[in-house]
Amino acid sequence: MIKGAATPLFLCKEVVVFKSVYMAMLLSFSMLLTACSEDKMPVVHLQGETMGTTYNVKYVVPEGSEPQSDLKKKIDKRLNEINALMSTYDTGSELSRFNQNRYTKPYPVSAETLTVVNEALRLGDMSNNVLDVTVGPLVNLWGFGPNKRPETVPTEQQINDVRAYVGLDKISTTDTALLKSHPMVYVDLSTIAKGYGVDQVAAILEQQEIHNFLVEIGGEMRLKGHRGNGDEWLVAIEKPVTTERAVQKILSVGTNAIATSGDYRNYYEQEGKRYSHLIDPRTGKPITHSLVAVTVVSPSSMTADGLATALMVMGWDEARSLAEKEDLAVLLIRKTDDGFEEYVSPAFEQVVDVRN
Repeated sequence: MIKGAATPLFLCKEVVVFKSVYMAMLLSFSMLLTACSEDKMPVVHLQGETMGTTYNVKYVVPEGSEPQSDLKKKIDKRLNEINALMSTYDTGSELSRFNQNRYTKPYPVSAETLTVVNEALRLGDMSNNVLDVTVGPLVNLWGFGPNKRPETVPTEQQINDVRAYVGLDKISTTDTALLKSHPMVYVDLSTIAKGYGVDQVAAILEQQEIHNFLVEIGGEMRLKGHRGNGDEWLVAIEKPVTTERAVQKILSVGTNAIATSGDYRNYYEQEGKRYSHLIDPRTGKPITHSLVAVTVVSPSSMTADGLATALMVMGWDEARSLAEKEDLAVLLIRKTDDGFEEYVSPAFEQVVDVRN
């Protein structure tokens, strides 16, 4: 049971719980709050590792479906294909080879990589370049990448030196290639690639005539239909505090994807100042605003994944403005002197059923 959760609330439901709003990590499925009534239809749970994290797939078994071992092989194969294209940890991946390339001429890449990059560019344009898949060098500079955390915070000169090769204006695409305008440009699709993976796994399930499922990779989720006893899937969003594991909201999102982002867990303090892991590419510095958590619901997990990060970096006012302008289904939570304040966009109210 999740600490701080009200037990009666979950007696006859299965609730998927986001463990950390920062990476939207799920609690392990062993900690799902299961229903008191048994499933009327058989449900399969597949799990594994991918993209430096884990995946979970639950689906109601239709008549005549293929053995679950065969389906898992298809899922693993598909996720391995995506990882081989877009991983920044695999030095031999297609994206890593592009990043290692120091030339500014067109670099041929797969149609899949172009699909994800083009969506990142579209969302970057929508968010006034706040979603920036070239921001990785700044993240590393501030000590949130694979490098050791710096003993002192970066100087303005160091920040400006790195910003010289950060920015969406420094990458572009053709029908067959990815280009960089500066030899040091480094593209990291981690803010959107997991969502793409979720969408691809969902496509595999639908090709197998599986229409009641939950797919999750590293906390990014897509849901469709119902669980084994006919009840809808429910998702619990964690309260954005570090002192306990408590539920902020329980949501029914229908046939949609859901993604969250936040900054209340991944940060460090130096000389009494707090530094978030989320870097605003417009300043080259960690965010300092009061917005602590963002939840986005969208038909596409890839889109929800990218937007959650963009809105979190933007802050309360900008995020609200963009949500209303673009008709985005968004839940924002900010810290106030009295606790927390929530904003629910009109689109969110239309597509999401809040259960508490």
